[in-house]
Amino acid sequence: MRSLIKMEQLFNRIGDLLGWLASILFILLVINVVFDVVMRYAFNDVSIAFQELEWHLFSAVFLLGVPYAIRSAGHVRVDIVYERLSVKVQSIIDLIGTLVFLLPFCLLVGWFGIDFAKESYALGETSGDPGGLPYRWVIKALIPVSFFCMAFSGVGLILNSVNNIISPKRAILDANGGES
Repeated sequence: MRSLIKMEQLFNRIGDLLGWLASILFILLVINVVFDVVMRYAFNDVSIAFQELEWHLFSAVFLLGVPYAIRSAGHVRVDIVYERLSVKVQSIIDLIGTLVFLLPFCLLVGWFGIDFAKESYALGETSGDPGGLPYRWVIKALIPVSFFCMAFSGVGLILNSVNNIISPKRAILDANGGES
C-alpha cells in the first residue's frame, strides 16, 4: 500500500509541474496579448509573429493544462450524481473510466500525433503568413507530448483510485486536509 501511495505522489508531482508550466505560459500569453494590443492601438504597429505567438501560447497552455486538470480533478464530469456517491464507488468509476476511455484515447492520439509532428518537421513547415513564426512543428509536437502526459496523469488517477478502494479512509482524510 505504501509503495502505491509513493507512486501516486510521483505521478502527481509531475502533473503539478505541468500545471505550473501551464500557468507560467499563461502569464507569458497575457503579457504577449497586452504588448500586441498596445502596439496595435497606441503605435499602429501590427506583428504577425506576435499574433501567431498568442495562439501558440494558448495551445501550449491548454495542452499542458489538461494533464494538470486530470491530476487535480478539475476536469468535467457529472458531479450532480458523482459527488453523492461513496469514495469507493467514485474510485471505481474513475478507475473504469480511466482504463476504458482516457488511456486508450490518449495513447491513440499521442501515437498518431507523432507522425503528424514528424511530417511537419520533415516539410520544414512554417507560417503561411509573411512575418509569421517558423518551426510550426514545435507546436504540433506538443500535441502528442500533451496526450502522453494526459495518459501519465491517468496512471496517477488509476493509482489514486486503487489506493482509495483499498483504503477509503485515506481519501476522506486527504479531502479534509488530514495526514494520511
